[in-house]
Amino acid sequence: MAELLKIGAHLSRSGGFGEVVFKAKDMGLNCLQIFGSSPRQWQVKYPSEKEAKEFRESRKKAGIREVYLHAAYLVNLASPEKEVFDKSVRNLAAHLKIAEELGADGLIFHIGSGKELPKSEAIKRVAEGARLVLSEVPGETRLILENSAGGGQKLGSFPEEIAEIVRAIGSQRVAVCFDTAHALEAGLVLDYSENSVKNLIGRWEESIGWNKTPVIHANDSKTAPDSHRDQHENIGAGFIGPSGFKKLVAEPLLRDKAWILEVPGFDGNGPDRKNVELLQQCFT
Repeated sequence: MAELLKIGAHLSRSGGFGEVVFKAKDMGLNCLQIFGSSPRQWQVKYPSEKEAKEFRESRKKAGIREVYLHAAYLVNLASPEKEVFDKSVRNLAAHLKIAEELGADGLIFHIGSGKELPKSEAIKRVAEGARLVLSEVPGETRLILENSAGGGQKLGSFPEEIAEIVRAIGSQRVAVCFDTAHALEAGLVLDYSENSVKNLIGRWEESIGWNKTPVIHANDSKTAPDSHRDQHENIGAGFIGPSGFKKLVAEPLLRDKAWILEVPGFDGNGPDRKNVELLQQCFT
C-alpha cells in the first residue's frame, strides 16, 4: 500500500541540521539521507549538542521514518597504504559517531579498492577496519556497505563478495545498501528486464539476504551496462528507464525498503520533487 512506502532522498543540509528535515517533508519524503560532515575532507566537524537535539526533535515532528548518513568519499578500508587505511578508520568512525548522535539508522560507505593487493587480502583489511570502527563507536547505528560500480579493483560489485566481507566482519551492526545504478554499471545486471530482475533478487537473497539490506539507492544510470563508470541519472532518463524501476518495485522483497534518491535533479541541483513523483509513480 502506498502509505507504507518509504521514499527518501539525499539532501543538502546547508540550511542546518533541523532545516533539512522539513525540506524533506515539503518534498513529500518520509526518509532522508545526508552527509554528517564534509564528504571530501579527512577533517570532521561534529554537530553541536544543540544541533543534534534539534535534528532528532525535527525528525520526530516531520514524521521522517528512516535517516541514513553517507560517509566521506575519501574512505578506503581496503587500501594497502597504512596511512590511508588509518585515516579511513578514523574518518569512518567519526562519521559513525555523528550518525549515532543524530539517531540515524545507518552510515552508508563505499567499500573501497585494494589496488595491487590480492582480493582476499583486501577483504581482510576491510573487515579489520570495519571492526575497529564498530568497536570505537558503540551503539545501535548500523555500518552499511554499498555495492560498487566496479573498476579500479573496487570491492563489492557482486553480492557474493559483499557477503564474504559481511561474514568476515562478523557483527550484527553491519548491513548492506543496494544501488540500482551501480549494479548496472558493474555488470551485475545488463538490464532491468523481468528475467534479469528475478535473477538479481534471487542471487542477492541467496548470498546476502534482503533482510540485511534495509536501504536502496534509487538511481538511474547515465552510463551503459558493465561500463564501470559511476554516473547517476534522473529516474527514467537513463539506461534503467521507467520500466526497469517498475520491475524492481514490483518485487515483494523490496517493498519495505527505504528508497533513497541520489540523482542530479532536472535542474542540476540534486533530488527534486519531479524525481520523487516519478519514483512514486513506479509503485502504482
